[in-house]
Amino acid sequence: MADPSLNVLAVIGSLQRGSVSRAVIRHAAYQLAQSGCTVDVLDFAQEPLALYNPDTAHELPGFSALQERVARADVIVLATPDYHGSMSSAMKNFLDHFWHEFAGKLFATIVASHEKGLTVTDQLRTVARQCYAWTLPYGVSFSEEEDFRDGQIVSENLKGRLGMMLRDARVYGELLARQRRADLSGAEPGFLARHRQ
Repeated sequence: MADPSLNVLAVIGSLQRGSVSRAVIRHAAYQLAQSGCTVDVLDFAQEPLALYNPDTAHELPGFSALQERVARADVIVLATPDYHGSMSSAMKNFLDHFWHEFAGKLFATIVASHEKGLTVTDQLRTVARQCYAWTLPYGVSFSEEEDFRDGQIVSENLKGRLGMMLRDARVYGELLARQRRADLSGAEPGFLARHRQ
């Protein structure tokens, strides 16, 4: 029996109208859909997410639907601008809302930065690790001035790096999703045992 389609949640971590992070996620979503993935794009400019409050977040309108979208994802692609050496507040707010839903899934990280985005990439990987998620062993960073013109990717180098990342996210995402399903339905010990129903 064939594996189900890989579910990808692509998260835009910028609220800026002309965000290059949004342009990159739209490019990534198209490429992933073309390769057979089911892609869900989460854009906080269109779907605002209230500031995380542990006392009330789970009771707010729309939270359950978003939680289901995150839970359904096998791979989570995160794109954020580099704000003063850190991820955007919109991205951090999203990550604060979930942890259980991230366990055993694959994160792929994309950072818009003038400084290569290394600290931001490390922070995103730290969050993934704390939530028992996997990450690709590298991230993609880019510079708006060098890689974009009129809101479009013009750098062949960036397109190539994104293509490699999306291929790896799909291939390793499928492997991890298959193992995650087996671990959740099995009885062997492992870190996903605590997530069994």
